[in-house]
Amino acid sequence: MAGEGAVPSPLPAGATPAGAADAALLAHDLRAALSDVLGGLRLIAPAAVDPETAVQLARVRAAAELLARLVEEGLGALVADAAHEPDQPVALDHLLRDVEMRWSGRARERGLALVLDLGPGLPATVALDRIALERILSNLLMNAIHHAHRGTVRLTVGRDGAEGLAFTVADEGPGFPDEVLAGGGRPAGRGGTGLGLRITREMAQRLGGTVRLANREGGGGAVARLELPHGGRPAAAAAGALPAAVLPDLAGQRVLVAEDSATGQAVIAAMLARLGAQPVIAADGVAALELLAAEPFAMALVDIEMPRLSGIEVIRRLRALEGPVARIPVLAVTAYVLRANREAILAAGADGILPKPVHGLDSLGHAIAAALARARADPPLYVPSPDRLVLDEGRFGRLIEIAGREGAHELLGRLAGDLSAVERGLVRGLSAPDPAAVRAHTHVLIALAGAVGAGELQRLAEGLNGAAHRASEEAMALIGADTLVQLDHLIHFVAGVRDGRREAP
Repeated sequence: MAGEGAVPSPLPAGATPAGAADAALLAHDLRAALSDVLGGLRLIAPAAVDPETAVQLARVRAAAELLARLVEEGLGALVADAAHEPDQPVALDHLLRDVEMRWSGRARERGLALVLDLGPGLPATVALDRIALERILSNLLMNAIHHAHRGTVRLTVGRDGAEGLAFTVADEGPGFPDEVLAGGGRPAGRGGTGLGLRITREMAQRLGGTVRLANREGGGGAVARLELPHGGRPAAAAAGALPAAVLPDLAGQRVLVAEDSATGQAVIAAMLARLGAQPVIAADGVAALELLAAEPFAMALVDIEMPRLSGIEVIRRLRALEGPVARIPVLAVTAYVLRANREAILAAGADGILPKPVHGLDSLGHAIAAALARARADPPLYVPSPDRLVLDEGRFGRLIEIAGREGAHELLGRLAGDLSAVERGLVRGLSAPDPAAVRAHTHVLIALAGAVGAGELQRLAEGLNGAAHRASEEAMALIGADTLVQLDHLIHFVAGVRDGRREAP
């Protein structure tokens, strides 16, 4: 149930208020239901069932986790949420084992063997769009299993150059028709509607990669190869990324889990125990706030939708307390993950957001590590900014291209207006100083700067946000000055492109 001070549902542009609110509530309820499904599957101990049932449960869990990610992407489109999360660290071996688990049963049903062949030198974690890669591999494997009536379907993963990765699916079926290999005819392959390969190619473009189709010599089967030129970039090399394989050590630390779902409590508590923590459960917002005010905790994981007092109100009231308790690191765990919800949660004082359903220990560990790093960055990591606009013009150009000739001018006008509004708000917030106002405006700026490729501005906005969270006036003034310089450069750049005084990248 929603408690006092619950986060309002966002109203996307162009939607009716009633329709948008219904869509946002539907999105929340679907995420919450999937969270309970996944949580329930994780709570079934493999040792408690026979080996065959354990294998089937593992397959269902892997499929359910992919379903959750697909639902997440679909819901984002349904409610017109334009926010885009950066590529996150992905444990490559875990992803591939999940894919193997999902499709090995399907292959066996058709009398085939599915073999996963991992080459040497593969990175443990990579920074990429996991759902896009899963959709590509699933479509290629589904196509191979459907058309290969004998033998083995082999998924081979290896290095492709210094930074690249290659994923090859080979079967012993009839191969691709000549018109498909030539690029003509239906885009899919060996029959059907062609939707599978169309999805595969779209997802490959999203990853910056290429899909190549071929047949083995002598009619020995089909070969589909996904090439990712930069897919082998270790996750730790991504800007601001934390290695997913390095989980935080919470040995002996008390962590509050504010969650009203019994399944959610059990799942998160079990994961925290694996990280060495001592979880303490609060079943509603009032109990959570009372525990936080009365007992020492290393951090708190707070659900946003709870009885008696919402999670966002718990965070607000916690931050308003006196003394060290007000600075306890807080990770919001929530099915409210649309952009407007995120901004409200972070503006309330959360150090990070972990979307429901939680996709495993790696996701939880990475979110905790990031929240702790953000909360404890004192003094803030500060690097002076150059007195020029630092912009990824390729990303900016793609944004203009997506908008199209008709929509680009309107997009640039809105962008310039939003940036100018943030600039005015930051000037007022830094002058007061008003840390809460600075937090609110930097959350908006982080999203805008990331969307247009202004990486330096995004870095500064994140640093300024951290300084505002700690109410460090000295750090706010230092980082704020450089933030405003970069923001001013970006505003003039966007206005110049909009008015035709500057050519679009």
